[in-house]
Amino acid sequence: MARHQSGNQPERARPSRASPEEETGPIQRVPRLSDPGGIGPAHTGLRQDGDAHGAGDPGGHGHAHAHGPATPAPPRVRTLLTALLVPFALAAIIGMALLYPFGDELPGNEGLTGTPVDADVVAVAASSCTPQGDVEVDTGGGEPTEHGCVAVDIELAEGPAAGSTITKTEPVGPGRPQFAPGDAIVLEYHGAAPEQAGSYQVVDFQRGTPLFVLACAFALAVLLLGRWQGARALLGLGLSFVVIALFILPAILAGQDPVLVGIVGAGVIMFLTLYLSHGLSARTSVAILGTLVSLTLIGVISAAFTELNHLTGLDESTSTLIGTLGGGIDTRGLLLAGIVIGALGVLDDVTVTQSSAVWELRHANPALSRRQLYAAGLRIGRDHVAASVNTLVMAYAGAALPVLLYSAISGVGMGSILGSQDIAQEIVRTLAGSIGIVAAVPVTTALAALIVTAGPAGTGTRADAHTHELRA
Repeated sequence: MARHQSGNQPERARPSRASPEEETGPIQRVPRLSDPGGIGPAHTGLRQDGDAHGAGDPGGHGHAHAHGPATPAPPRVRTLLTALLVPFALAAIIGMALLYPFGDELPGNEGLTGTPVDADVVAVAASSCTPQGDVEVDTGGGEPTEHGCVAVDIELAEGPAAGSTITKTEPVGPGRPQFAPGDAIVLEYHGAAPEQAGSYQVVDFQRGTPLFVLACAFALAVLLLGRWQGARALLGLGLSFVVIALFILPAILAGQDPVLVGIVGAGVIMFLTLYLSHGLSARTSVAILGTLVSLTLIGVISAAFTELNHLTGLDESTSTLIGTLGGGIDTRGLLLAGIVIGALGVLDDVTVTQSSAVWELRHANPALSRRQLYAAGLRIGRDHVAASVNTLVMAYAGAALPVLLYSAISGVGMGSILGSQDIAQEIVRTLAGSIGIVAAVPVTTALAALIVTAGPAGTGTRADAHTHELRA
């Protein structure tokens, strides 16, 4: 039978060795989109990435040379994924509508900051540290002293006194900003005398231009490597910032429960970024399910150990916020919301990688069983977990290095240092997130192995390989 089929094929299809039927058994043709009872376009858009792009001639070898759309996931798989994910998506949308402060007046910044004013440094000279307003400049034109003060001539670039020049006396020393002519700085204006130096306070340098250049370099690197998928990832990143700035922050400032706001915001960000970056597919849906399970676990662990450790979530910035809002904010809830949102980015990385790994394993060897796919994916996941957990710990250690140094020289024991409020809440944040990452690997791998093998034996084959090579 195999020889008879080969005789009907073009000359290029003649095998030079034993036919595939003799080696592995009969070839299962990938279903056409038009096959009766097959997978037609009327179904939902969920597809199994890595499946065939189309079928070849009947009886021939319709595999890597097809260029049609990828074979969708089987109907029962699409139905199951839809039934699981649609309620979560609807809950996130409804939650945004209920929690968003429509028409509510948000707290102002009265007493917190003044009016920002852009300015430019014109000249810098050594000066005695006299009280503000009674500046005595060194007329000898000497260099600023190492420890002392400098007189900084500043030209206001905006505001009611734009174009005028004021002189501010600023201390010099370790950790203090060093000014030079031409520096673009930001002042804070208080009072009603815009031409007097005492109405202004030097706040910071203007960093807009170098940060913009760095952001452009980042975007260019993503686009060069990721191309269209990189562009979609950047769009998803932008939408994440939009959700944070236009929903999460206003809702918390309006007095909504920070935990609910954080959960809803994280859910919206997850759906937007993953489907936008990786497409509406069964592979992405599995990653989302794994992320949901892991985020739930992180939330439960964080809430439990925050309570057990009597953590309040108070730190310097939170105390300032409470002073401004008048105490109308749940600081412990704010801590929990930060843990959930902070863990989302790393979880996305792990779940997408695990889901993709299982799909590619199936893509390379369609004969692998669910158990074999799960075992192979788990081996990949162990390496990923080791790297991701270390990333979380090192990221915290780097950010908290000054606190750790201060604690190290305080003369107290390591147990007392680790048990302090600031350190303990970061330990809970790091370990809860790490447990969620560890759990995400077996959960996502098991879901992916279950879904990718739910279709016919021909699904998950190498039919996508040729298209991916063309796109590369």
